[in-house]
Amino acid sequence: MGTQRVYNFSAGPSMLPLEVLERAGSEITNYQGSGMSVMEMSHRSKVFQKIFDDTKANFIRLFHVPDNYKVLFLQGGASAQFSMVPLNLIGKTGRADYAVTGNFSNIAYKEAKKYGQISLAASSEDKNHTYIPTQDQLKLDPQASYFYYCANNTIYGTEWQYVPDTGDVPIVCDMSSDFLSRPVDVSKYGVIFGGAQKNLAPAGLTIAVVREDLAGHELPYTPLMMNYKTMIDKDSMYNTPPCWCIYMLGLVLEWLDGQGGVEGMEKIKHGKAQLLYSVLDDSRLFTCAAEKDSRSDMNVTFRSASEELDAKFVKEATEAGFTNLKGHRSVGGMRASIYNAMPVEGVEKLADFIRAFDKNN
Repeated sequence: MGTQRVYNFSAGPSMLPLEVLERAGSEITNYQGSGMSVMEMSHRSKVFQKIFDDTKANFIRLFHVPDNYKVLFLQGGASAQFSMVPLNLIGKTGRADYAVTGNFSNIAYKEAKKYGQISLAASSEDKNHTYIPTQDQLKLDPQASYFYYCANNTIYGTEWQYVPDTGDVPIVCDMSSDFLSRPVDVSKYGVIFGGAQKNLAPAGLTIAVVREDLAGHELPYTPLMMNYKTMIDKDSMYNTPPCWCIYMLGLVLEWLDGQGGVEGMEKIKHGKAQLLYSVLDDSRLFTCAAEKDSRSDMNVTFRSASEELDAKFVKEATEAGFTNLKGHRSVGGMRASIYNAMPVEGVEKLADFIRAFDKNN
């Protein structure tokens, strides 16, 4: 079978739980006696409809989605939502507020400017996105159609530790990189969306949770496939949905159930992150990129004293079976992405490796 599995610290697509991969593997040519793979099934078939319905019901249950919200299984990645959100929501007043705390919220902010008057509610660019602005630093427009932020910034390793208070203005949140890693009060949001390839499934599926009353007010030139109302009315099946990814999401949700759901996962993932941060804080060689109260539990960004040492660390770590630890080019250094599927053992072993490297260098 070649080499054994590595500890994959990639920012996404990221590792999936081993038992999920093994289960998918066992069903790959013949799904539960159907005589075919899920990849070969008609999305209109009874067999697939059951996979779809069960997966959606489990997502609603695990994410505690209230009755007045609709869950959509979409394509185009979270990046398609950068356009879909303003197209569907900005028509109310023609204005929206954006908090820019990293790369993806910045792209979303620029994209939204095509469709209305967009205000910068906050930006952390002044310190290279090493912190999350506090509530009193947000400049909020009470006439905004919505307020937009990205919950976790993969490149910079920062995460919002609170839900902004925006009064009556609906909140839109990109949760691509911390989806289902911690409990969320969905009722505080208008729209929550995220790409699945970090915590939930292989790349190719985007989940959007939309408060029903916000759909149906799209701009007149909104493309058919970018219309929340169309997708709600057709239950995400206007065209062929990403069937295989939805099936994989279903398996991951079953696995998550076994971890104690989102509440159980929060304890596990916070423990993993604290372990890494404490080792890094204790080391003489390494410093963390993000400010302490803004640190992400999903993406731990750090660096050594020099680029040469960083490169040496990444090379030796790869040889030791810890892959994809090189930081994003805009930050440099290292980044350990420790999403839900990263086992505690992987983080413990990385922590031991960091301690040893610190000692030897």
